[in-house]
Amino acid sequence: MIDWPYPRIIAHRGAGKLAPENTLAAMQVALQHRQKMVEFDVKLSADDVAVLMHDANLDRTTNGIGPVRQFNWAELARLDAGSWHSEAFAGEPIPRLDSALAWLLEKGMLANVEIKPSPGLELHSGRLIARACKTLWTRQDIPCLLSSFSEAALQAAMATAPALPRALLMDRLFPDWLARCRRLDCVAVDWNEGLINAALVRDAHAAGLRVLVYTVNDPQRAKQLLDWGVDSVITDWVDQLSPQG
Repeated sequence: MIDWPYPRIIAHRGAGKLAPENTLAAMQVALQHRQKMVEFDVKLSADDVAVLMHDANLDRTTNGIGPVRQFNWAELARLDAGSWHSEAFAGEPIPRLDSALAWLLEKGMLANVEIKPSPGLELHSGRLIARACKTLWTRQDIPCLLSSFSEAALQAAMATAPALPRALLMDRLFPDWLARCRRLDCVAVDWNEGLINAALVRDAHAAGLRVLVYTVNDPQRAKQLLDWGVDSVITDWVDQLSPQG
């Protein structure tokens, strides 16, 4: 297996549920809890600016309405991505990918960048986001980890930035999961917590793959997974689980 320079605990969407997801404020909360690595989602605006956002639509986590892809960066930059969470974060903006990576580098933290393409933009998103990470992530000793549910996006990322490690996210247990990972030259497989068992971890490791599991919000479950040999657990409980597990 490849070396695994990433911590055993990874903060989900910045700081899980303690702050508005996919914002710099969330990353700051993760840092305050001594987390070493954050996972966050990236989509493209109408003018192809990479921004941090999980959903296809703006409605849930901002005061905007409609698909992210219908708005250019200047419009997205004016939205409030914090008030939905709590008044304490009112006015928190949607960050750009370049700003998020620069902030993490400044703080000495690591990045798990999930490519979250809008429908029909799988290849385009994979190319642009991987290129941005390749260019902007200057911490050459520990690269940012690219992940996605979209195999097409990871295929494009592999062609664009082959040196950046990739993890295939899975919310179903595909019979050919190993073949899928190998086609994309992944270093890791990232399974939904409900799918994982000790045998799967052993099988993945025997095939040379590292194993991540999302989203684990029970300390005892996290301990069980780590005892099975899971390499990294992604959690909302950044205040409950230490970065070393």
